[in-house]
Amino acid sequence: MPAVQVENLFALNKVEATVEEVLASRSVLSRTVAPKGYEGEGFPVRRAFAGIAPELLDPFVHMDQMGEVEYAPGEPKGTPWHPHRGFETVTYIIDGTFDHRDSHGGGGRITNGATQWMTAGSGLLHIEVPPEELVVTGGLFHGLQLWVNLPASQKWIHPQYQSIEPTAVTLLSSDDGGSLVRLIAGGLGTQRGPGSTQTPINFIHATVAPGSRLHLPWPAEFNGLIYALAGNGLVGQNQVALQGGELAVLGSGLSIEVYGGDVVDSRSENFEVVILGGRPIREPIAWYGPFVMNTQAELAQAFEDYRTGKLGSIPA
Repeated sequence: MPAVQVENLFALNKVEATVEEVLASRSVLSRTVAPKGYEGEGFPVRRAFAGIAPELLDPFVHMDQMGEVEYAPGEPKGTPWHPHRGFETVTYIIDGTFDHRDSHGGGGRITNGATQWMTAGSGLLHIEVPPEELVVTGGLFHGLQLWVNLPASQKWIHPQYQSIEPTAVTLLSSDDGGSLVRLIAGGLGTQRGPGSTQTPINFIHATVAPGSRLHLPWPAEFNGLIYALAGNGLVGQNQVALQGGELAVLGSGLSIEVYGGDVVDSRSENFEVVILGGRPIREPIAWYGPFVMNTQAELAQAFEDYRTGKLGSIPA
């Protein structure tokens, strides 16, 4: 699992929670297993948020773990051109490569620790495909796609695109030097990630070594979610066991804690987790397919606008 790696974690700035924050650590409210499915032209995914009440996810709507899959030559798959309106898609590639293109001129290559942040806003068309060389050779593919809702006041903003290269990610270590924290967006204490978000959120990928303890200060107004990509460990003040493909929903508090497991997973000796949180929007959601709006009328209008070409046209 390459993403971004660091040889000497002790050379990084440490992220530390205060005693008061540690004492107010969040407990796990629920643990669920992400079901498996397929997306786009048939690449395997795990639906990380399946079965979770929307009010516990707010401001997040949807998240897929894409892969982890080792493609044979000719097998890599992507998505055809499709529309979006009303939210942001965050695509984080851990292993492998995806090429992105959209109808507003955004696009580029996402690979090994890079993130593509697309604000669909008022609407666009886009496509995500493996590059030709990956299709020819095959290879490892693993990533995440997260959907972040937009409030009603921002659903009609002009589409935007950010490319966050691996070298731009803010890298931190736990106070015991056993965990690597990749801060992609949001803030931990005085440290900030490079992602520019419309809705205030934290988006973190952490690698927690066996026996390491990670304590993260967390905004009281944010919710808290931990999704395990691989390995195993304990999470929350109540130290609930979590392993790859499982999601923990956390309660209220001022910090989040993660412990690396003592049992080494055959796929990963470390506990690989994505830690999410954001300020809830608390507005009605009308969601169907690629559109996330506030009312059924807006949803119907989105489908009509797509049908009549108002969301853009496929570039030559």
